Amino acid sequence: MTIEYATPYRRASRIPAEPGKPYVIEKGEGDRAHLFGDLITIYAGGEQTENTFNFFTVEGPKGDLVPAHLHPDTYEVFYVTQGAVRLFVEDLAGEQQAKVLTPGDFGFVPRNCPHAYRIERHHSQVVGVAAGPGHTFERFFESLGEPTERHGLPTEPVVPSPDRFATVPDHHDVRFLPDHRWRTR
Repeated sequence: MTIEYATPYRRASRIPAEPGKPYVIEKGEGDRAHLFGDLITIYAGGEQTENTFNFFTVEGPKGDLVPAHLHPDTYEVFYVTQGAVRLFVEDLAGEQQAKVLTPGDFGFVPRNCPHAYRIERHHSQVVGVAAGPGHTFERFFESLGEPTERHGLPTEPVVPSPDRFATVPDHHDVRFLPDHRWRTR
């Protein structure tokens, strides 16, 4: 039996809106959103963890670089379960690196470090976890993208308008860096 809850973000969710309630979500049945060419599925967010961490997956086709951004208060991990993902990251001293992650590889991005990623193979999947002192950013995917009940990738890329990008730092721990340039490939 699957229980559905109403949340501030959706009419129906399998994730309870308040912390302290145990729950189970079957594969792929979390809160889903399309952003760019990807499907993001949230399994646990700030509401359930009192803003201590989140847990989500990103699935997508081979594609373009996700825009450079940073999280002022959040640490983020990338764990690849399928395919290949190139992680771009810059440390606080300005040192840049890019590394292709394949199944079983793990990438860690400290808070305030610019980063981006590009899916290098079709049908790739990344497990993401983010944690910080009182912040999580997972609802950014639904706010900037399009919530969906569908399984699978979007039929057309969901590319937000520039004015929607501008609203993100006010509501989520994500700051885009439109002028950032990667010196690594």
